Amino acid sequence: MSVQPVSTSEHLTANREWLAALHGTDSTDTITLDLNLFTEGVHHQCGDGCEPYGRVFSGVPVPKVAESKLYGPYDPEASCGRQVLRGFVFAEVPFAPGRTRVPAALLWHGAVRASKVPGGIDVSQLTWHPRGAQVRFV
Repeated sequence: MSVQPVSTSEHLTANREWLAALHGTDSTDTITLDLNLFTEGVHHQCGDGCEPYGRVFSGVPVPKVAESKLYGPYDPEASCGRQVLRGFVFAEVPFAPGRTRVPAALLWHGAVRASKVPGGIDVSQLTWHPRGAQVRFV
C-alpha cells in the first residue's frame, strides 16, 4: 500500500460592496462565530457536492451573545446581547461541514454602506452602546 497525499487550495473573493472605506480595516479583532445562530442563504452559504466547504459572507453584522460570549447575527429585537451591534464580519469565512464555531475577523471601526450589508440592516434601529461598533454609515 502506498500513501498518496492530496492537497487542495481554496481562494475566496469576498464581496465587499458593503465596505465604504478602508479606514479601520487594519485593526480588526478576532472573534468566534456561533453558526447555529446564522441563517443559511442570508448570513452564510453551505457547501454542496462540488464544494464541501461553506462560507460566512463578508459584511454580516454581528453582536456578542452575552451567555456564550460567541458572536451571532445582529437582531434589534433580541435581549441576549444580540441587540448591540459590535461590528461586521470583515472577510468571508470558510467552514467545514458540521462545524458550529468558526473564527472570523471583526471590523469594529470604519465606514459601511448600509444598503449593501448582507441580510440588511436598519440603521434607525441601532442604539449607541459603549461596547458597540464605531461605524459611520453611508
